[in-house]
Parts: sequence; C-alpha cells; structure tokens
Amino acid sequence: MKIDPEDNRASLRRRWGVPLGVAAGVAAVSVAAVAVFSGVGDARPLLADPAGNPTSVAAPSPITTRGSTSAPSSTRTTSTPDAFAITSGTTSPIDAGTVAKILASCLGSDASSYHAVVAARAPIASRDGDGVVIAVNSADQYVQCQSKGDKGNSQDSPPTFINNRLWGTGRTIEYFDSIREATGKGRYLMLGAGHYTSNIAKIAISYGDNPKQYPAVMAGGAFVYAAALSVDNPGSHYAGPSPYVHAYNAAGEEIYNQEKDPQFTSNR
Repeated sequence: MKIDPEDNRASLRRRWGVPLGVAAGVAAVSVAAVAVFSGVGDARPLLADPAGNPTSVAAPSPITTRGSTSAPSSTRTTSTPDAFAITSGTTSPIDAGTVAKILASCLGSDASSYHAVVAARAPIASRDGDGVVIAVNSADQYVQCQSKGDKGNSQDSPPTFINNRLWGTGRTIEYFDSIREATGKGRYLMLGAGHYTSNIAKIAISYGDNPKQYPAVMAGGAFVYAAALSVDNPGSHYAGPSPYVHAYNAAGEEIYNQEKDPQFTSNR
C-alpha cells in the first residue's frame, strides 16, 4: 500500500484475528462499568448480530507477510527491509468520563446501549489516534472506537459491524480492526483489537521476526494492544512489521499462534 510521505499518516489499516500472551499485572478503571486490565479478563462468548448476518461492508484480508517488515505481495521489493524497534508496548487506562465522551462521539444515539469493557491509551499518538475503546451491548455485540483525546470514531459502517469479522483457525481468537499510523519521521503507532473465547487466559503480541511478546489488555471478552514503533529509514512505502497474536490457556500453554495459522500464513 502506498503511503503518502507528505501526509505521513501511514494509514495502513488491517482486519484480522486477536492477540495476548505473557504474564501481566492488573490495572482497573472502575467507573460506569469500564474495566481496563492487563492480564486475565472475564471472557464472554461472542454472539451474531441481531440480523444474523454481517453488513455489506467487506473486511479485507490481513497483511501477514513475515519478516522484519511486511507488505502486500504486490508491493514487495528485493531490497533489505529496514530494522525496526518497539520502543514501548505499554498502555494506560482512560478515565470513565472521557470514555463516555468517546463513545458518544463514535456511536451517536446508540452510545447509551453500550458499556465499555476495555479503554486504553497508546504509548504514542498519531494525528488521528491515541487509543481505543471497546464496548459491548446486552446482545454481546462489540464495537471498536479509536480515540483522539475525548473524541471517538470507527472505521466501520455502521460502527457496530464487528462480530464474526475474522476468526483465527479453531475460532479461538477473532480479529477486529488494526492500524499503523505515522507519528513523525520513522515513528509509528501500532494498534489493534479483537475478541477471545472463554478458554483464553492470556494474550500477547509479537512483531515481525522479533520473538519478544508484549501483553495485550484483556477484559469482558475483548483485547487491545498498542505499541510505539521506530525505524531509521522507513521510506515512503514502509509497511511495518506484522503484529502476531499469541493466546494461552490457564495452564500457560500456547493454544493459538497467528504465525502458525494457515489462514494468515498461506500468502507469505
């Protein structure tokens, strides 16, 4: 995907299936049913939307080319990819009052039907985003709202088109929206979210060929990850490393690894 060097937003937006996996502590926001955790969440099963069918908005396949950087096959070159560094994978909670404003601007009149389960600020902000709020209604339908200050927006139309978007093999992890946006020369925000089933106790994210895993934020059956990425010479077509989700059960066994999922690795 071509990135406009003048705009420098690098708005590579991907849809795929969820993350998380190393031990983590717990941080909670306890107002208006908003919970922000880094560790074991209280998972709920995902249900279909009221109509039983997705909307007419199609979700594109994720970009999962492996390597220090990743890009669609149509844009790959034979040059050596730029080495990258994850400078931070730590999120912080968003207070309940701000969460309410984010959902109101993102969902409009539907906001009152949803309560936030995960609300996290990223370690770095782009021009358009600095975090994410995942909310759910009484029918267990999820919505993902990207935040910028106390404002929210959704890539989806309608914003509630989240459920049954894209599942990993075995329907253990479901992928919502993910983005990569420039925050300055050679600096990027990586952010994504998804749903996990009740047998998942921990989720973590790795990036490209780097095996290090960063804990995702988990609560209410949803997970969120965010990271600050830096690269020395990204160029105008820099696609960034692919994020990979790793899911673990209560015994600490890895039961899902996106890097090994044929659904996402067949085009490598």
